[in-house]
Amino acid sequence: MGENAGSDQVKENLIQLRCHFTWELLLEDIDIPDLEMRISEELEFLDIKNTVGMLNLRAYVRHLKGQHEEALQSLKEAEALIQGEQLGQRSLVTWSNYAWVHYHMGSLAEAQTYLDKVENTCKELGSPFRYSIEWAEMDCEQGWALLKCGGQNYKRAMACFAKALEVEPENPEYNTGYAIVAYRQNCGDNNISLEPLRKAVRLNPEDPYIKVLLALKLQDVGEAAEAETHIEEALSSTSCQQYVFRYTAKYYRRKGCLDKARNLLLKALKASPASGYLHYQLGLCYKQQVIQLKKSSNDQARRQGNVQKLAQQAICEFQETVKLRPTFEMAYVCMAEVQAEIGQYEEAEGNFQKALNMKNLECHIEQDIHFRYGRYQQFHQKSVDKAITHYLKGLKIEEKTFVWRKLLTALEKVATKRIHQNVQLMESTSLLGLVHKLNGDKEEALKCYERALRLTGGVNPEF
Repeated sequence: MGENAGSDQVKENLIQLRCHFTWELLLEDIDIPDLEMRISEELEFLDIKNTVGMLNLRAYVRHLKGQHEEALQSLKEAEALIQGEQLGQRSLVTWSNYAWVHYHMGSLAEAQTYLDKVENTCKELGSPFRYSIEWAEMDCEQGWALLKCGGQNYKRAMACFAKALEVEPENPEYNTGYAIVAYRQNCGDNNISLEPLRKAVRLNPEDPYIKVLLALKLQDVGEAAEAETHIEEALSSTSCQQYVFRYTAKYYRRKGCLDKARNLLLKALKASPASGYLHYQLGLCYKQQVIQLKKSSNDQARRQGNVQKLAQQAICEFQETVKLRPTFEMAYVCMAEVQAEIGQYEEAEGNFQKALNMKNLECHIEQDIHFRYGRYQQFHQKSVDKAITHYLKGLKIEEKTFVWRKLLTALEKVATKRIHQNVQLMESTSLLGLVHKLNGDKEEALKCYERALRLTGGVNPEF
């Protein structure tokens, strides 16, 4: 009885700590191998100031895998790097993680030893809390952990970096973290990351990784000359080369320089053969070549042979991606789109369904899946009704992203075309009314609804 009571008291104290075990990092079990690989890559290839934080995150991941001795080893490595005047303060997260790992190993005395270390340090620092302190550097470390654990955690990561920046607005690391998470949440014509990236580059002039991210954002907004300058500077640096190669490759692919992009990705893959991201980017290069070839006017037979070959290369890269990152939704979608291009409709449908059935997706990604599946139904399966259903499903996710506007445009084109062709006039006119309503044009919407009321016909049950 006494032992259980002691365990309960230790657990109650552990919950008050600020560390990876209490930060509620949202992570699927199936994603753990990929996360561990990305942590290893970052420690090996990215010249980061946050090495202690990454070692702490690695310890937490190893705990999730049941590898407690290995978790302790990662924490020892982290502790060995912490030096200087702020030894106690900078050790708080590491000690807190130690306490949790020992608790899970059943070593209550060891867990209590680390709880005592945390408590004594908090007391010395004048914290009103027994087992935690308010400290910008700790907010920053929480931000990095959330950022590394994927899209479901990005909004909370951004809040952590923003909180740290309230204390130190010009801190280079806090600005880098904030800019990266803003970039990750950035989509289409949403420019929330542009100024944070500019500021991060100004404060970290020797960091080529952040320069490449700024170049990609500048490319988004049509600032080609400035983007090219940052790309050239990043490529001339010997720091963080593996990360520079992977993101510079994305820049060149989007610019249409596919050979250049592919060569950079193949270089990066030699060092990181198990990177799902690199395989995905390589697949996108082959996919883009498939689309280009299908549009070209070269000899048809030769073109067809090359299309098949490139399509299979793209499919192989996407298959490797989902093997390494089983919940990478857009890899399934892109694979399906390539399969559709070469008539593998059954396989395409299977991959679209995998993406459509995924849960907890970011709004713009879920909208994009419905948009792309709608286009597949409209142009490959010639099923306009199913296309309309998915355009509507995407629009029901009301966050007005760039994909939301693409869905609206697609629906407007379908509805207008059907009205001109005199097809299902009541439904088509109602749909056009909905488009006007969502565009904020109430007057045109009312006219369409009034016309629809004067008509008869079947209505899509999704509408």
